[in-house]
Amino acid sequence: MKKKLQYRFLATAAVAVLCGVLLYTQQINLGLDLQGGMHLVLQVETEEALQAEMDQTRDRMESDLRERNIEGAQVRVVERRVEILGVGAEDAGAVALYLDGYAPAWSYTRRTREGRTDFSVQMAVAYRRQLATQSVEQAKRIVTRRVDEYGVAEPTITVYGSGEVQDQIIVELPGIDDFDRVKDLIGRTARLDLKLTHPEPVRRGPFPTREDAVQAFGGQLPAEYEVLPYQDRTVPGEPGYMVVRRAASVTGQHLRNARRSQDSFTGRAEVVFFLNAQGVELFSQTTAENVNNQLAIVLDGAIRSAPNITERIGGDSARITGHFTPQEADDLALILRSGALPARLRILEERSVGPSLGRDSIVRGVYASALGMTLVVLGMLVFYRLAGINAIVCLTLNLLILMGILAYFRATLTLPGIAGIILTIGMAVDANILIFERIKEELRLGKTVKAAVEAGFQRVFSTIIDTNITTLVAALFLFQFGTGPIRGFAITLAVGLLANIFTATFVSRTLFGLFLQHRETVRLSI
Repeated sequence: MKKKLQYRFLATAAVAVLCGVLLYTQQINLGLDLQGGMHLVLQVETEEALQAEMDQTRDRMESDLRERNIEGAQVRVVERRVEILGVGAEDAGAVALYLDGYAPAWSYTRRTREGRTDFSVQMAVAYRRQLATQSVEQAKRIVTRRVDEYGVAEPTITVYGSGEVQDQIIVELPGIDDFDRVKDLIGRTARLDLKLTHPEPVRRGPFPTREDAVQAFGGQLPAEYEVLPYQDRTVPGEPGYMVVRRAASVTGQHLRNARRSQDSFTGRAEVVFFLNAQGVELFSQTTAENVNNQLAIVLDGAIRSAPNITERIGGDSARITGHFTPQEADDLALILRSGALPARLRILEERSVGPSLGRDSIVRGVYASALGMTLVVLGMLVFYRLAGINAIVCLTLNLLILMGILAYFRATLTLPGIAGIILTIGMAVDANILIFERIKEELRLGKTVKAAVEAGFQRVFSTIIDTNITTLVAALFLFQFGTGPIRGFAITLAVGLLANIFTATFVSRTLFGLFLQHRETVRLSI
């Protein structure tokens, strides 16, 4: 055996063995349409994210004006603008200078009346669109983290939608059966804030109703405070309300980790969360400056607990207590670890796919593939006789390589993916047909068998490359712009095309070389 031919044979055998081992040791994941699961279409409430940005801007401006000793001005949010009202004549220039350098994404107008100046600060349209897009991308990342921590194999999570901002997220979770729990894990905002309560106990609460909390201030709540529901009363379920500062001392952005724990006295499940270095510094400063006050732990706009501050706390952890079951505590810890959603998610569409449909699809797909394979094998043997065996070996190796690569990359096999495999079968023999027909033409021109085979491969090589590469480009576009099922089809088609180029131009030529190397063949069965 010539050395070059020997190397080609060893390379072919190595690829076949490697793909066989991968297929045997690795598992090909089945998609939603084959094993059942959940399909959700979520819409990100981007207006909430924009409103949160407006509120944060108001807090920053209020703090900045206070640092510049500009007193008496009222800062509030009205629709999509921040208003600074009642600025004295002596401070109007300083406020205008501050707003000029605030941020390029904000613009303002001013109006003076009765010796007082009002400023109206507005967000630029382009910046508003950018924030909406960022909130959708952030929501997608957080949903992905939550799904990954839950343990879903090969989920499909893509951004979708029409209009100025694509604000929908398609989530496909194969193999899921606890739909309600997964929906709660994905959709819960999980915004964590540590907020100081009002320093005066009579105005702090808890109060039985929201109206009672407001009446404690004479019917007018100060702008820097808000009333939040208090859910961790001594009697579970009894409503209550407390007055806390709007601005959080520590937020979920300072969270490093969270896990379920157990109260050493009551034995109840609780959640312990840990702060990063910046969070520890803020936590320590807040507790040192507010001894004898209460620090409310606020989750999704509701107070879960409000422990008393008896001394400065320099540690990096705190607890969320309540009437949790162990599973609820685990889920809350998982959500906190993954981060808070920038805005609420609204479920636009919800579908569950039963596994019986998946099994039926698999059986039909296997039957279709087997039938297609059988017809192709018979056709090659009838039209090309012994040379057809060459094509059958290449086709078999093509499928082995395809399945081995899918197994190695843990690709998800969907029903359209099975269609891609069937299409690959047809395209695999198409390349062999081109080669065989060219060899037959060369034989009719009077060339010897070896010369005809060599010329056949050389002259068809560029054609095979062109046809497979152009189809591969189409498959890449389908993968880039398609959703889950379309991507499944594109993956199997692309991998099958690459395997086809290898088997048609390398393996098939090697098999002909092995057959013709030790004999002077006068006639070729083709």
